[in-house]
Amino acid sequence: LGLALCVTSSAAFVYHDYCIIGAGPSGLQAAYFLQQAGRDYIVFERSHAPGSFFALYPRHRKLISINKRYTGKSNSEFNLRHDWNSLLSHDRRLLFKHYSHDFFPDADTMVHYLEDFASLLKLQVQYNTAIIHVTLEKDEQAWNGHYFLLTDQDRHNYKCSSLLVATGTWVPNVVNFPGSEYVEGYETVSINPEDFAGQTVLILGRGNSAFETAENILGVTNFIHMVSRSRVRLSWATHYVGDLRAINNGLLDTYQLKSLDGLLEGDLEDLAIVKDKKGKLHITLRFYLEDRNTSAGIDSITLPQDELDNFATRAPYDRVIRCLGWKFDFSIYNRSLKMMPGKGYKKKYPQINPNYESRSTRGLFVLGTASHSIDFRKSAGGFIHGFRYTTRAVHRLLENRHHDVPWPSTVYPITQLTNSIIKRVNEASGLYQMFGVLADIILLRENATAFEYLEEYPVGVLAELEMQTGRKAPSGLFVVIMEYGRNFSGDDKDVFYYNRAVGEAQHAWQSNFLHPVIYYYKHLPTEREMKLRPPDWPLPRPDAIHHIVEDFLTDWTAPNAHILPLRRFLENCLSTDLRSFFAESCFLFAFTRQKLPPFCLQGYAKMQGLLGSEGLRRHAVEAGLLEDYAPTYLGDRRPDSHRESQDQLLRDHVISVRPLQHLLNAKDE
Repeated sequence: LGLALCVTSSAAFVYHDYCIIGAGPSGLQAAYFLQQAGRDYIVFERSHAPGSFFALYPRHRKLISINKRYTGKSNSEFNLRHDWNSLLSHDRRLLFKHYSHDFFPDADTMVHYLEDFASLLKLQVQYNTAIIHVTLEKDEQAWNGHYFLLTDQDRHNYKCSSLLVATGTWVPNVVNFPGSEYVEGYETVSINPEDFAGQTVLILGRGNSAFETAENILGVTNFIHMVSRSRVRLSWATHYVGDLRAINNGLLDTYQLKSLDGLLEGDLEDLAIVKDKKGKLHITLRFYLEDRNTSAGIDSITLPQDELDNFATRAPYDRVIRCLGWKFDFSIYNRSLKMMPGKGYKKKYPQINPNYESRSTRGLFVLGTASHSIDFRKSAGGFIHGFRYTTRAVHRLLENRHHDVPWPSTVYPITQLTNSIIKRVNEASGLYQMFGVLADIILLRENATAFEYLEEYPVGVLAELEMQTGRKAPSGLFVVIMEYGRNFSGDDKDVFYYNRAVGEAQHAWQSNFLHPVIYYYKHLPTEREMKLRPPDWPLPRPDAIHHIVEDFLTDWTAPNAHILPLRRFLENCLSTDLRSFFAESCFLFAFTRQKLPPFCLQGYAKMQGLLGSEGLRRHAVEAGLLEDYAPTYLGDRRPDSHRESQDQLLRDHVISVRPLQHLLNAKDE
């Protein structure tokens, strides 16, 4: 009987290696990578279609993620720097620019895009499945020492080895105070401006949803007041895309140009709302109501203007609207998972480690907007153009952990170090969007003759690199990351002051705008060094550091301002010469130096490199790079044809190489 019950219980669970909760952008992005890798997975979506959040939000339907269709370049990786809506895939049809021509697209277009992404790529999404409970089942045979057990609204059960939570933050933030029952929520308030004609409105909140709501009714209301605990944060000052964007800031104009609208600061929990007989809403303070009931009648309640006759919000309001954003839904997780909210301003997100794994439950990863606690108010991890890269990073971590697939890397000779860095800082979209969070890691091989290049690794787990990636760092490493200037971003910063830009390479460390920074470590930083890193530094103090000076065009290819200082920095770190040389110079070095530059050792000495020609030689002579020598011919006869001339040059090349090879052999002996 016990065996029968066990078999019946086991059969009741549908098993998958990976379960993804939520078919929003991050859930679909994770599904794509798992499908490309041939993994067993399923996506659970509570709605009948993907991207259900965008079916409702933003309420006024205009996204604030830019859709820049033209950049003047054809490089697809570079263009993703300015495409904030596309998910990553191999299918060029699934670029958002093919779905909308608007710079700020309509949210309905995003819904259509996500539907196509799921269907065209044939992702395994199970719709109309709301996961209502998640718990653990201990099992030593499981990947992480336990299985995740999921139950949906129809009491169907699922079991998986790894759980990826991609539900986003969708539970509205609500502040309870006396009279809060009179407040309308952003999620249900009318979006028809005519419903507000001739009304006086108070908005609680100061984010983009609050200003979006104000923008919609700005032209029809008597006036709008906006109250929030903190002062307004402008995205161009903080360089954080989640702060107030220019597309929604019309209320700032009408406030500062004295057209009745206004902004106030105050703790919302100290407020109270009293409704009079005419239906008007009066703002008072909680402590005035300590011994009274809000339904007792306004005549018996003391209002602030009774004591201070110029109290700012003394005028009654017709409507009060709550626009306070959203928070993560913790309700479906059993205590065994220990899913805890963060602290302070991160309390709306679950607590996770820098590798996006739950702090308390191994194998539970949080993706997308809900993972934004890692870089909240610092980078773009809460938005599509950021978490598409962090989701890929999580997938690579899982591939190494569960399937012994190391982090993708490429090995190059050391002579390509400068070129590799310059190429990445000028093209890479992940580095550019997730500045300060994702970095390229360059692992040096023994004697610095070669290096291994890893792209877009989470720097928060740099100390765990060998374990997390399956790659070794025995001989030091470089970390390539993008950063803003240390003191350039902030609520009260004037980012338009004169001489705000740095143009000279010797002052690159003072660069303000986004620019590449290269950290050099002789040894992989430890956990302790990561914890003790300076405030606001993404990494511990390195053995050496180099800033590539900011560039107005974000084009770091200037030979003198960008490439030469970088090459000299790398040479100083490695105690080697990273220049490229003509064959004639390599031949000369073989007779005059004890050690050849890497370029000569790895190229000319191995009979590699470009084959010379008369045109190339003449160009080098005219440029002053080579001495003007006359080609030698066999006997007194000049070659009768171009082919004979090429054959002669080839013979000259071979003759010049052989003495060098003999010389090197003699040195080895």
